[in-house]
Amino acid sequence: MKKRIDKKPWGKEEIFAINERVSVKIINVNPKKRLSLQKHKYRGEFWRILEGDVRVTKGNKKMIVKEGDELFVKKGVLHRIEALNKPIKVLEISFGKFDKNDITRVEDDYGRD
Repeated sequence: MKKRIDKKPWGKEEIFAINERVSVKIINVNPKKRLSLQKHKYRGEFWRILEGDVRVTKGNKKMIVKEGDELFVKKGVLHRIEALNKPIKVLEISFGKFDKNDITRVEDDYGRD
């Protein structure tokens, strides 16, 4: 994914995908909850933090990312999103084949495989 910015007389457009196979969703996570530590074989994910501060695991790094920050997770890389003390919203654009069976969970707080 290569983000493009087109300047306009009224401001700008941030273009994340043109003519690509993508799935788009907004992930809402309750305070002190987290997604599973997971990876995907067939897709990479772009994240833009829409609301709140988010603890992110990406590979072997853990970091706090803020509202407006953007990250890209390549396919095969372990990752996790975690809410701290407030709810969070994250825009996720998946690039590649989106298939729920593509998730390999390494850790999960909810007993899922």
